[in-house]
Amino acid sequence: MLTSIGKYSKSFFIKVLVGIIILPFVFWGMGDIFRGGNQNILVTIDSEKVSTQEFINYLNRLNLTEEQRKNINKTDLLEKIISEYIGKKIINLEIKDMDIDVSDKALKNIIMNDKTFYKEGKFSRVAYEKFLLESSLTAPAFESAIVEQEKKRRLLSYLSEGAFIPDFLIESEFRKENQIKTIKYIDLNNFYKNRTVKEDEAKKLYEENKKLFVELFKNLSFVELTPESLTGEKDFNESYFNKINKIENDLLDGKSINQILNENNLKLIKTGEVNRQKKDSDGKKINLINDLLFEKIFKDNNINSPKLFSIENKYYIAEISSENKKQMSFKDVQVQDAINAQLKIKDKLKNNTKIVKNISTGEFNLEKMKLFANKNKLSINVLTISNINDNKIFTESLVRRIFESNKDEINLITDSTLSQNFVIYTEKTEYKKLEKDSVDYNKYKAKAKFEFANNIYAAYDKSINSKYGIELNNKAIERIKNSL
Repeated sequence: MLTSIGKYSKSFFIKVLVGIIILPFVFWGMGDIFRGGNQNILVTIDSEKVSTQEFINYLNRLNLTEEQRKNINKTDLLEKIISEYIGKKIINLEIKDMDIDVSDKALKNIIMNDKTFYKEGKFSRVAYEKFLLESSLTAPAFESAIVEQEKKRRLLSYLSEGAFIPDFLIESEFRKENQIKTIKYIDLNNFYKNRTVKEDEAKKLYEENKKLFVELFKNLSFVELTPESLTGEKDFNESYFNKINKIENDLLDGKSINQILNENNLKLIKTGEVNRQKKDSDGKKINLINDLLFEKIFKDNNINSPKLFSIENKYYIAEISSENKKQMSFKDVQVQDAINAQLKIKDKLKNNTKIVKNISTGEFNLEKMKLFANKNKLSINVLTISNINDNKIFTESLVRRIFESNKDEINLITDSTLSQNFVIYTEKTEYKKLEKDSVDYNKYKAKAKFEFANNIYAAYDKSINSKYGIELNNKAIERIKNSL
């Protein structure tokens, strides 16, 4: 029920939050049911009640596809999601019961030591804010996720504390990353790049998903709050910041942007209709507005709701005055790119699945691998990989997959986005020796301990599930299913 914590690193939280790749245009909503509904109880865990609406909000954030929604009654997907959700709730109760907490100082250290946010060798606040902006995350939401993950990591450390790790487990972890592997491989990307998308298929996909191919245009209004415009002086003095505070309070009190402009003798700047690429309907770039300010305003979903923004030590009032959705034509470059990408992924999935099936049944052996290469004018390359970092051809994650393969095995390996696809044949494997007095010994001992801790965690998972009384409301589950 509980999800595996996974391997922890300094950039662990970043990878968890932004490592998911979404196909070009598959941004399905969850329907009206997820914007309202009753407050019936979905599940009771001991004395804690979880409302249907709370679970719906969680479900909404998962971005299920249209196909998943349509087939929800035919599969156990919803039950799996509920199971995982209950697992998270239970582990949070256990963390609370053990009084595991993360201080503000610890949170600050985690963020400031993450090299994702480094610039010129040190932490950059600008890099941090840029990451949040590009990821469409608020600082509180992101930092809350970090705190939750850190609590789970501390629980895992607590469970594994004092565990004795046998040498064979340390050696096993070492071998995962330190081998000399000789392989033959075909780069399937050379196969896929020559395959063309048929226009009739593209048009069919466009017509079936026409409602997705709309472009959102927004009218933005803004004004920069300079010292000269508010106080008549050039300095950022106390008088200036008093004015800023008053304007912020006025906005919170519901004053319109025009009221504030009139009271402070300010002039509003309007962009006209502009899309996410900062272009008007004719494709002309709009340069009236600062890029960072534009990004912050455009992602807001509220109309006629002015807000105060602080951008690079400058203050602005800005709002979206109106928005308009326009149908994109089949010939639009963005539409063509999205359709081509989708159809190419579909083609890769289809052919990769066929190859994997043939490998599993023994129909795709070394001889068939050579025939496949000749038929499609592909080369079979020979390569020796000496360690996990020897990734001139393959990424580290693919090298790990190769290191898991056995002699005379054929496998198809690919990354999560299907951008890299290879058929590999393993010819030979040599294992290096790990010396106890080497600098690597403690490193792999720590990795073995963490892997061992994960196994302990799995057993712990089963034990705490029986500790808490769980009562599901099946009627509420059925109502959710029927509303999708």
